[in-house]
Amino acid sequence: MEAAIEEARLGLAEGGIPIGSVLVHGGRILGRGHNRRVQRGSTVLHGEMDALENAGRQMASVYRECSLYTTLSPCAMCSGAILLYGIPRVVIGENRTFRGEEELLEARGVQLQVLQDDECIRLMTDFIGDYPELWNEDIGH
Repeated sequence: MEAAIEEARLGLAEGGIPIGSVLVHGGRILGRGHNRRVQRGSTVLHGEMDALENAGRQMASVYRECSLYTTLSPCAMCSGAILLYGIPRVVIGENRTFRGEEELLEARGVQLQVLQDDECIRLMTDFIGDYPELWNEDIGH
């Protein structure tokens, strides 16, 4: 999770939204990323999507052995990617500031672990307080 938090901090330092993610296979990070919607003017580069993109093409068998670490509960788009690629385990930094599609993921057999990490909560609470319009844009409100 520390690598995902590092990514979230990097996103914030770049002027973006502090959400980070890493895709891990066999104890090795295949891809890391952070929300780059602001930095790239993107509609889809959430932290999880950026980590998947940076991992590059993988065989289906690799995804089925991966864990995805993300600082915030995955939204519908990112949850869809998790399901599409058959990622079996997601470790979530926190879901207090935003609860994504956790029920859908669990219903489809994805193992979730929610840490309620103090740093993840602080990053998002501060960001939402400072930039509510940008946050609402990011989650489609």
